[in-house]
Amino acid sequence: MRKPRWWAELALIGVVYAAYSGGRLLVRGDEASAVEHGLAILRLERLLGIDAEHPLNRLFTDVPALGIPADFAYASLHYLVTPAILLWLFRRRPAHYRAARTWLMVSTLLGLVGFTLLPTCPPRLLDPVHGFTDTMAHFSAYGWWGGEASAPRGLGGLTNQYAAMPSLHVGWALWCGVMLWRYGRTPAAKALGVAYPLLTTVVVMGTANHYLLDAVAGAAVMGAGLLLTPPVLRLARRLRGTAEAPPVVSGGCETSAGERIPGQRTFPTSADDTSTRGLPCSSSSSGEAESVGEAR
Repeated sequence: MRKPRWWAELALIGVVYAAYSGGRLLVRGDEASAVEHGLAILRLERLLGIDAEHPLNRLFTDVPALGIPADFAYASLHYLVTPAILLWLFRRRPAHYRAARTWLMVSTLLGLVGFTLLPTCPPRLLDPVHGFTDTMAHFSAYGWWGGEASAPRGLGGLTNQYAAMPSLHVGWALWCGVMLWRYGRTPAAKALGVAYPLLTTVVVMGTANHYLLDAVAGAAVMGAGLLLTPPVLRLARRLRGTAEAPPVVSGGCETSAGERIPGQRTFPTSADDTSTRGLPCSSSSSGEAESVGEAR
């Protein structure tokens, strides 16, 4: 298969990410339904006894040494680590790059479908009576973000704050972890592949940006994207025309008089030899030619 061209890949990734970012803005749900969805998730987690967001959020709020680095991690790592893994695969594992890139893109677009169907208010935007603190706003003096998600100050209007379900922070981190575990060749790379998605899950809950079930949904979206990757790759190959079998040089063994196969050596020929030109190169014909030689 032809190696992907860097400029084509850069353009493709840019187009998909622009469509994803623009789609997030266009599918903003109304606040009332988003809050109701958030509260419904919180009630379900409490019923199941898995509402881990509260203790983590209190810990991150009370201990700035944890909360501030977590805010920086939430605001930046998915923009840094994910492209770095893509670049590493492109340069060092090119045989696996196209499938990995397709998996990431398909899953991202599936996440956009989730934002559209289920706009969800994150814990940090719920009424304070529910016990959550927005650590991004609480520690905003230490970073570039304001009180509106992880966007730089003054650009909060360019984000969809109700795009919490599923958590693509967790989904992308899981993708990075799988790539490091599967294609990393050192124990350190494999350990990082395990630690990074787990750390991201803790961070998104501790900063009150996601519920635990958001993280579970992010992992589920990546699973669905993985299942859809093979048919998407086959479709892409058909669209590129690479699904056709490569042309075969000299598909049959016949040649016309005077025609040479590339690289063929020529020998002086007699009148008897020229009479055999154009015979099919089948096993029966070669046997007959040998028997003729023996009869001489």
